[in-house]
Amino acid sequence: MTDTPRLALGVSYRGGAYQGWQSQPGGRTVQDVLEAALAVFVGPLGRDPGPAPRTVCAGRTDAGVHALQQVVHIDPPVLRDPFSWVRGTNAFLPPDIALQWCQPVAPHFHARNSARARRYRFLVLQSPVRPAIESGLCGWVFRPLDGAAMRAAAALLLGEHDFTSFRAAGCQSPTPVKTLQRIDIVQRGAYWRFDFEANAFLHHMVRNLMGCLLAVGQGRQPPGWVADVLAARSRDSAAPTFPPDGLYFLGPVYDPEHAIPSQVPAQDWLP
Repeated sequence: MTDTPRLALGVSYRGGAYQGWQSQPGGRTVQDVLEAALAVFVGPLGRDPGPAPRTVCAGRTDAGVHALQQVVHIDPPVLRDPFSWVRGTNAFLPPDIALQWCQPVAPHFHARNSARARRYRFLVLQSPVRPAIESGLCGWVFRPLDGAAMRAAAALLLGEHDFTSFRAAGCQSPTPVKTLQRIDIVQRGAYWRFDFEANAFLHHMVRNLMGCLLAVGQGRQPPGWVADVLAARSRDSAAPTFPPDGLYFLGPVYDPEHAIPSQVPAQDWLP
């Protein structure tokens, strides 16, 4: 290994073709594809794979979940200009994954452990018919949604709570207690945007929260029902998990000292 600074990379991807972020034996994950591209980029003349830098991500995304601002760090085996890492690695990535930026960071920076919060956005189409152009890029409900009812329900979820009722059975988090700092619900035309920010999220937590908020929005449950679900600390008490279509990892939040970009141009096209 050469004496090179630790690098932070911003990665955007469509998750529909991948089995989530985390590496798996089958190799069809975002991490596997990104590390394979990095290996080719650091190889001799960018042709033969070199020592693949291992990536550490800010937040593991599930199958079908997209990311606009996934942040990873690597300890690179070669010294190259930051922009060369972006252009060079992108040359070996498929069209649905792209590095957005690269910058040197302090040796103690850790993409996951240095994050103070994480942000997700869920985009939902309210329409009598299912989406076509946006298939895989947005969720879908065919019943009208009541924004005031959903915001009232969301307010009951804010703060530090035991979110066991919104936790997947296979969740590996050591504790179900998380602090949900923000839920913003905005309608723009036929689209609804749900923004979530928390210190950390449990496995399937956002999708399970969406299932309950949409149950309230469609009038199948009153807003106060979500408080009962929260207090029950039982997954059986909540609504079914909403499909991953339309879920975007907006990225982590870091202390200003790290100078990590807070967003990328891709975020501007979401309603």
